[in-house]
Amino acid sequence: MKKRTFLKNSSLLVGGVLIQPILSCSPQKPDETMTSETLKNWAENFEFGTTNVHYPNTVEEVQALVKKCEKLRVLGSRHSFNRIADSNDNLISFQNLNKIISLDREQNQVTVEGGIKYGELCAYLHQNGYALHNLASLPHISVAGTIATATHGSGVENGNLSTGVAAIEFVNAKGELVQLSKETDPDFFGAVVGLGGFGPVTKVTLDLVPTFEVAQVVYMDMPMATLKDNFQAIMASGYSVSLFLDWKSDNVNEVWVKRKVVLGGALDFPEEFFGAKQAKVHMHPVQEMSAESCSEQLAIPGPWYERLPHFKMEFQPSAGKELQSEYFVPMANGYEALMAVKEMADQISSHLFISEIRSIKADELWMSTCYQRDSIAVHTTWKQEIPEVMALLPQMEAKLEPFNPRPHWAKLFTISSEKLQERYPKMGEFKSLLAKHDPEGKFRNEFIDQNIFGK
Repeated sequence: MKKRTFLKNSSLLVGGVLIQPILSCSPQKPDETMTSETLKNWAENFEFGTTNVHYPNTVEEVQALVKKCEKLRVLGSRHSFNRIADSNDNLISFQNLNKIISLDREQNQVTVEGGIKYGELCAYLHQNGYALHNLASLPHISVAGTIATATHGSGVENGNLSTGVAAIEFVNAKGELVQLSKETDPDFFGAVVGLGGFGPVTKVTLDLVPTFEVAQVVYMDMPMATLKDNFQAIMASGYSVSLFLDWKSDNVNEVWVKRKVVLGGALDFPEEFFGAKQAKVHMHPVQEMSAESCSEQLAIPGPWYERLPHFKMEFQPSAGKELQSEYFVPMANGYEALMAVKEMADQISSHLFISEIRSIKADELWMSTCYQRDSIAVHTTWKQEIPEVMALLPQMEAKLEPFNPRPHWAKLFTISSEKLQERYPKMGEFKSLLAKHDPEGKFRNEFIDQNIFGK
């Protein structure tokens, strides 16, 4: 995308809106854009560290807040399981900055405010003949929060959702608007997966593809031994593929295969798939749970945005009260990594709902979990047994250590900052870029200090 086009689009939304006369970062001086409320994250495994929460309505209000506050962080959709989005001082919610700004049919791009959720954006894109290249398993998450943490979908040829970004705009520590484009700004590759450290992301421009339909089926009880010689073939058998395991047997509980529907072509879903049988009823990844909240299965075609996520927008996603961890290892080591985790089956099986295995294509974004390596993600949805899970994570990380695992930035992990420095070749440049846009650490919090700066 041309930078001048991005700058032009930036003026389409906020013109003519009056800023509030007073914006304060002090709970003793409330204004119309601030509340004093206790917030929890989506899974309710922790409370945020401040009740000083701001709800700006315009980009100008965001800029004014940044200038006045000594410290602040942006909430996102509160779907993080660790404190990456937390602050002990001030929080900004973008729930009122969630609009579509423009659709550029010449560049095949859409520009949106940072607070928009994928579930709110996708229907609009489909109605206008467009799609995103992929989606995460949940449509409930915000665009800006998703790209800041390298959140992903699945598919051996699909990069994470951050790879669909063409340009971003954020408010730096001085309250200035900064625009970076993939086409013209080398710093773009360091700032997209920014971990919230560059300032509030006010706009995102996303690359689009023509809209398409997807059908998915679920296969039951695939022998785990089949993975040894067929792992990559299985992961490449659809546009998006997920393996679900509870580690209680020698089988993969469920294999979700999502395939593009080719116009005029036949749907090719065999009854048997590497020893697994096609399910004849709708399934939830956790078999004991109702499949009502899950996206349509049984090879019934539907729009991309209704099939690529595992869960429907109108329902509570996943298991609900839960914890999550996720580790990324090289694709070439995927099977070996699974076998390493399987060695812990007796220790972990009673504490989890389900584990999910997905593939993600390599990218060039400095802090992406898939930076320069095709990856397999080993995800686990745990029961909300915090002491037990936090004791198990270092053991799982030790099992995966030979494969240099990178943890999901928004999920639970205990990997040291020293090891993170080793696993991100651009970590030094990233810290320098943070210092350029936030020299005093206004947007840094305990998570950033500990994991990025080793403090």
